[in-house]
Amino acid sequence: MKIAFLMDNLRQINPVLETTSYLMYECNQREHTVFFLEPHDVYIRKNQVVARMRNISVKPNLRIEDYWQLLIECLNKDDLIFETVTDLDALFLRKDPPIIYQLMEFLGPVSDKIFMVNDTMGQIKGNSKVYALNFPDIIPETHISRDPSRIKKIVDNFGGDMVIKPLQGHGGHGVIKVSNRDQENLNSLINYYINSSKPYPERRPTLVQEYLDIVKHDGDVRILLLNGEILGAMGRKSLHGDFRTNVHAGAKVFKHEITHKEREICEVLKDQLIKDGLYFVGIDIIGDKLVEINCVSPGGIPRINQLDNVKLETRVIDFIEQQIKGPWK
Repeated sequence: MKIAFLMDNLRQINPVLETTSYLMYECNQREHTVFFLEPHDVYIRKNQVVARMRNISVKPNLRIEDYWQLLIECLNKDDLIFETVTDLDALFLRKDPPIIYQLMEFLGPVSDKIFMVNDTMGQIKGNSKVYALNFPDIIPETHISRDPSRIKKIVDNFGGDMVIKPLQGHGGHGVIKVSNRDQENLNSLINYYINSSKPYPERRPTLVQEYLDIVKHDGDVRILLLNGEILGAMGRKSLHGDFRTNVHAGAKVFKHEITHKEREICEVLKDQLIKDGLYFVGIDIIGDKLVEINCVSPGGIPRINQLDNVKLETRVIDFIEQQIKGPWK
């Protein structure tokens, strides 16, 4: 099978800790033909979606560090293959957020002709924090506005800590905790996030959400979902007083057993995720509330593998192979 991975520059990642590298490695182990491309490599030729790709297939059964070194050597050769995208069997869209809308536009017309993980329209819907509003009963109290006075009133009326988040983002970037107890900083932060010096139509809509105090003691839970089913999970907790539990923000990970409530949350999400073509997703739960849905480049496989002594990437590639051979087509 021909399986391609669209991602950021592979030279800048640590393969031991990166979900994409484990997925690539598993495809290579099964001796599929593996290609790599970046967002700028997709273009249109004679009405067809084409991409400049690099064949990164190497011999199997290497340690992942040795495999990665050979893979980078393939990239350094810069031997480009110009492949019609529909000649591929599957395409992993793994570029870090935010999504590139032009790329989604280029790939959209062939999204029903090649199995993509995840679907282009699904990523357009799901890459924003707004997507969680599809599930209002299981998320914290949430507000979105571009009016600084309205957001300040929300925080004042709430009477406790709240979290401000940009609508697009990942890894905890730009997520801050605010309180009505610090009025001077509160006003400044709200104005900064909304870009309130701009005319109202040009301001940034900003999300304000209830801060869940339990995160200080218990951290949060990252659950990976595959076709709506639980693939694996881990707990995450801040080490240095930072309320954010993202690994990229310095949080530690620990083994986690899925609770009954967490299973209920996953069940609520299942049908909508599948309907939107969001087959491989990471969700974050604090207490009994869903706080994030990550569908653009969800991570966690290497750390969950280590914690649970499993190989989750094998189940993901099993699923891809099954879809290519059967139900998707």
